[in-house]
Amino acid sequence: MTDAQKSVLTVFLLWFAGLGAATQFAKFSLIFTDLSAHYADSGAGPLLGFLVSGISLLGIVFGLTAGVLVGRFGVRRLLIAGMVLGAVASLIEGALPPLGVMLGVRLIEGLSHLVVVVAAPTLISQISQPRFQPLAMSLWSTFFGVAYALTAWFGTPLVAAFGLSSLFYVHAVWMFGMAAALWAVLPKDSAGAPVKSLGILRQHIEIYTDPARAAPGLAWLCYTLTFVAILTVIPPFLPDDSRATVLGIMPLAGICVSMTLGVLLQRWFAPVLVVVFGFTCAGLATLGFALSAGNPLFAVLMFAALGFVQGANFSAVPALNPTAEARAHAQGAVAQMGNLGNALGTPVVLVMIGLFGFSGLIAFALIAFGAGIAVHLGLARKRAVLARRTAI
Repeated sequence: MTDAQKSVLTVFLLWFAGLGAATQFAKFSLIFTDLSAHYADSGAGPLLGFLVSGISLLGIVFGLTAGVLVGRFGVRRLLIAGMVLGAVASLIEGALPPLGVMLGVRLIEGLSHLVVVVAAPTLISQISQPRFQPLAMSLWSTFFGVAYALTAWFGTPLVAAFGLSSLFYVHAVWMFGMAAALWAVLPKDSAGAPVKSLGILRQHIEIYTDPARAAPGLAWLCYTLTFVAILTVIPPFLPDDSRATVLGIMPLAGICVSMTLGVLLQRWFAPVLVVVFGFTCAGLATLGFALSAGNPLFAVLMFAALGFVQGANFSAVPALNPTAEARAHAQGAVAQMGNLGNALGTPVVLVMIGLFGFSGLIAFALIAFGAGIAVHLGLARKRAVLARRTAI
């Protein structure tokens, strides 16, 4: 196998690892009704929601810390440990333990998820040749949507046929298998830098005041605020006869654009400019959706435009951060802000819809997309100022 072929194989194995990490969400959310029935006698109904959101809550607190640890201890070492930890968690979940134990396991599984979503894209950016980085990072950006689709197509029928435990056990096998494959193909980490004893607050200040490391994460917050939230609340604003079809097409449109036009644009324009273009087009599609009183075509176009953001924002991580440690920090910020956006988006948009109806949905989307544009342009200007000062 040539070096180029091995790099391609490794990128796909890392993407497969990402599918396993995304399934840590999908395996609970897509069978949530069945899990609720299983734990119906536990007397802790309100806590059931944490079976899905527990990973997000952990990511909000420790997302950036995961990036720091990956950068210090070695990407390969922590990635494989995270995969094995995720596999063990799935094995325990497959036993369907009492709800309290299950919630505890989910919190531990959150550590696995964080390490994988920080380490895997960091490795992809390291091993991909510069001309192929946009394609590789755009492929990575699809991991969440593809994992949900695969779990819906194959996981839910598996549960229907063989019971709840079957999905968890299959996921455990997948995680163990990918850990073994990555252990075989990834080169050993070089000697890690000594871990500095930094407080959590200082870590956040150091990274979020750096316009290169912070930019992809802050823009990702604007993206994740809208993606799940709009998919959740938009159905009543779509025509009854096309609602199901449109809801299925919307996320697929984003994936298609990310892997085609998004990659193509990055051949001529910097990833940051492609992200700004995507947010701008999404804002224009939102205005079209408003002015047409909810024409579903504009809903699809909105998510197609977000496809430019989806891939290019991940490409911005290596484009803005030349070292492996800086990329790990930036990926940690992406993980943290992504979890924060997923946690806040739906509650915020529901409040705005409750206050202003359809106009609240439109305002929410426009504010988020506008913030994404402002974040990238503002931090690009700050980077330019710092570069001029350094040159002087």
